[in-house]
Amino acid sequence: MQQVTWQRSVPVRYEADVAVIGGGIAGVSAAAAAARSGASVVLVERFGVTGGNMTVGGVANFCGETAGQGEVFDEILGHLEQFDAIVPYQPFAYGGCQSRVLDHEILAVILQEVLLKRGVKLLLHTRFVDVIERGGRLAEAIVAGASGPEALRARQFIDCTGDGLVAKAAGYAVEKGRAEDQLQLPMSLMFFVREMGEPVADQLPEGWFDPVRAREDLPMTSPNWPNGPRGRAIKLKVPMFDSTDTESMTAAEIAARRRMLEVLSYFQAVEGKDWRFDHCSPIIGIREGYRIVGRYVLSVDDLRAGREFDDAIARGVFYLDGHKPDDDKRTYILPKEELYVPPYQIPFRCLVPRDARNLLMAGRCLSAEQLALSSARVTTTCSMMGQDAGLRRGSPPPAP
Repeated sequence: MQQVTWQRSVPVRYEADVAVIGGGIAGVSAAAAAARSGASVVLVERFGVTGGNMTVGGVANFCGETAGQGEVFDEILGHLEQFDAIVPYQPFAYGGCQSRVLDHEILAVILQEVLLKRGVKLLLHTRFVDVIERGGRLAEAIVAGASGPEALRARQFIDCTGDGLVAKAAGYAVEKGRAEDQLQLPMSLMFFVREMGEPVADQLPEGWFDPVRAREDLPMTSPNWPNGPRGRAIKLKVPMFDSTDTESMTAAEIAARRRMLEVLSYFQAVEGKDWRFDHCSPIIGIREGYRIVGRYVLSVDDLRAGREFDDAIARGVFYLDGHKPDDDKRTYILPKEELYVPPYQIPFRCLVPRDARNLLMAGRCLSAEQLALSSARVTTTCSMMGQDAGLRRGSPPPAP
């Protein structure tokens, strides 16, 4: 591949104690915790709202245990309850896949207000571009929003991109997918329908795509989420794409929307559902990008043993939700009897890149095996990781 070299000077427009790159639930929790501890914090988010898959991705439910997940998460839950925007709490049942459905549009408003109330400076519609290292430490991040490329200088950086983008740009070690072929945990698209009270005519015109006409031909489809009065959210499995490749991500979004209408056509024309298409989330949901190689790699054996660590900072309870990456059915990498794990701990060392001095990571780019990630990636656990990373500013990482 041909290469070009480009160079330009950009203004250092922002300076902070802590720069959080990525505003999903891990990034929100990291920024909120750091700000409450007295740090000046800048949070960089590529979309117009924070919350990541929970809001922009339309996932709209918290998986696993929601009680006792940290001060930041408790505040978020409390506000959702004030808005009557989340189903009532039930204790998590181990050995299940329990979740709490919520209103993701209300959550987006709550998250921004929590951050602003704590004094976090938000940079929305702003993408991370690159990072500059000096003397073995990250010095500035290059970000680009409506004003063009600018520099963000900070003492501590926290990679909450979900895809390990800061660590990858800095040249730190990362892993991706399963060992033999790098195939990642499959993506999903959330789309939304209105329940009309009577059967709806097939909305897919003849000649468009390849409508599903038999139940056995359906991909994994989960019509499990209520979405307000007469509303329903539906999740569609979209495998075999690479979230770290520009062309593959483009193909994934195109294929997902085609498949969405093919599947909806089946439910309308074959099963006579009263579902009329309303909208779909503007981004496909990514389960796995780059996983940063940390001072410790969380393993499936750790989860199955319910392992405890001296430097534990989060607790996971969710099952090994690893779907096969090379088919579109509801098939798991492991037999179903091997999916469930006892409560386990995540050590701080999983948030410290092996090669870094002033970078931490939180969320689904933590240091973990792919199958361990399939459990630890859920929102509640990511929030706990983010909160701890935000409180660690200035703390030296443990010795390798």
